[in-house]
Amino acid sequence: MFGRLIEYLDSIRARDPAPRSRWEVLLYPGVIALGFHRIAHWLFEANLFFLARLVNHIARFLTAIDIHPGATIGRNFFIDHGFVVIGETAEIHDNVTIYQGATLGGTNPTSGVGGKRHPTICEGAIISLGAAVLGPINIGARARVGANAVVTKDVAEGAVVVGIPAKPMLVDAQEYQKDFVPYGTQCADRFDPATQQLDLLKCEIEVLRSRLSALIEERDAAAKADVAARKNG
Repeated sequence: MFGRLIEYLDSIRARDPAPRSRWEVLLYPGVIALGFHRIAHWLFEANLFFLARLVNHIARFLTAIDIHPGATIGRNFFIDHGFVVIGETAEIHDNVTIYQGATLGGTNPTSGVGGKRHPTICEGAIISLGAAVLGPINIGARARVGANAVVTKDVAEGAVVVGIPAKPMLVDAQEYQKDFVPYGTQCADRFDPATQQLDLLKCEIEVLRSRLSALIEERDAAAKADVAARKNG
């Protein structure tokens, strides 16, 4: 059991460079909330629903994270910061990361859709801050849901989705192959001011080249016209 705890703490340190030690990670709201959830889930499966909900409310009061006791959560689950909501029939596989303000919400049971009402998040997926994943859909392994995205349809394995409603986007191969991307968002050098300045200079050079070619053509045409005028004169 102690070995599992060390593995869990190390998995969080691999995704978050802020903590200086494993013991500091123990104070994270997401770690505390998950510990309470393990207890609440055990009580829920034992049909001790009132006690399970009581533990859930204590955890929510302490951490601002609301995980329904019925939710199924795998190993090395990391909630970075807090204010996360996870519904009753949600299933979270191993090594999933969820950032602050995200919601794993469900469909309304009065709509006639019973049973599984919340999403399934497959291994290694990343749900970024403020994202809403709604309904009994699947988020594929190593998929990334961008900040503030609203996802209502299945997301393929390894895909990156952004927007409202969420749609897939192209990702650079080097970024795609990374084991973990903070916040599920690549920070490519195309957003670097120095790179943007270089691109602007290249554009200006191309414009000057085009202008120079046009001036040379005008000069040559004028010279030919002058020669022709002299011959005719």
